[in-house]
Amino acid sequence: MPLALLALAIGAFGIGTTEFVIMGVLPQVAGEFGVSIPAAGWLVSGYALGVVVGAPILTVLGTKVSRKKMLLFLMGVFIAGNALSAIAPTFAVMLLGRVVASFAHGAFFGIGSVVAAGLVAPAKKASAISLMFMGLTVANIIGVPGGTYIGQAAGWRVTFGIVALLGVVGFLGVAALVPEQGKPQAAKIRTEFAAFRNVQVWLAMAMTVLGYGGVFAAITYIAPMMTDVAGYSEGGVTWLLVLFGIGMFLGNLLGGKFADKALLPMLFVALAALSGTLLLFTVTAHSQVLAAITLPVIGALGFATVPPLQKWILDQASAAPTLASAANIGAFNLGNALAAWLGGVVIAAGYGYTSPNWVGAVLAATALLLSFLAAFLDRRTRAAAPSAPAGIAAPVAAAQR
Repeated sequence: MPLALLALAIGAFGIGTTEFVIMGVLPQVAGEFGVSIPAAGWLVSGYALGVVVGAPILTVLGTKVSRKKMLLFLMGVFIAGNALSAIAPTFAVMLLGRVVASFAHGAFFGIGSVVAAGLVAPAKKASAISLMFMGLTVANIIGVPGGTYIGQAAGWRVTFGIVALLGVVGFLGVAALVPEQGKPQAAKIRTEFAAFRNVQVWLAMAMTVLGYGGVFAAITYIAPMMTDVAGYSEGGVTWLLVLFGIGMFLGNLLGGKFADKALLPMLFVALAALSGTLLLFTVTAHSQVLAAITLPVIGALGFATVPPLQKWILDQASAAPTLASAANIGAFNLGNALAAWLGGVVIAAGYGYTSPNWVGAVLAATALLLSFLAAFLDRRTRAAAPSAPAGIAAPVAAAQR
């Protein structure tokens, strides 16, 4: 695989670290600024919403420049946001820094997916995308626990300062290793938006929202679930999250490998198994041993859907993939926010800390149904293509695959 993928993975590592490390240092941030934990939670939800909004805006603004230049700009935004968070004098400034950093998130992964896929042969595109996302999964194994430890030992400002330095390393890596690919093909805003006329693009984003949302419904409340239900100490939760991150790492690699061979069957298996495992977690969450086994399986199955979904949306929006790819990254964060809210609703209704697992199972099962619909529509499109008039069938089929 090209070394350019390493540079993209380093950028993804920094972005993944800053997205999730705030959860580990939230009490320290809240204490310094004198705000409640729920109020400090806006640093999490504000970031997620920033990704949803920032992804399409920055992607559209970047359609007139080369993808490499846009990636460099995005790493600059990421560095600025985390540096601002590190020196923030007030909570409002801290929140602003989080939102600024989040604006780089969706566009980086969206444009980076297009760049990664363009660096390899067509048969290896999903694997290339998974290698870039490997940085995000490694962040959950090393970056988030390490950043949490540093934040607790030396202060949360040091954590965000280090994350900003990671952004500098990512910037230099992109500058040195990512080749110029020219301006995006058909770099017109109306062309990029035209990709959303394809129902398959919307189905892919819906599967992203529901499928990965199923994972986040459980993981958002993993701390109280593991301490109050499974009986772990607060320190034990950190190591459980490491296990979850290892599962994400392995699932990402396997998802990319098998998606290159059989994309839709890979989605079917991963989503069906994810829904079943989340249902099972309502039982295994009562046992420390079984919970420790189940968590990495959930991480693996959840992230096994990422490369195939990202490749599917690139295929379906092949004429103008950049905006659709970035929008799909925003869909991940929309799913996170939706699932976290739904999980909170069922807990507040008195169904207990394991009830978000039921929510996650339903979300993943719904994503599975949508994947069946996507496969049905794809088969119907392919079957209808040969009957179209000569000179029209081929372009139509190419635009929809």
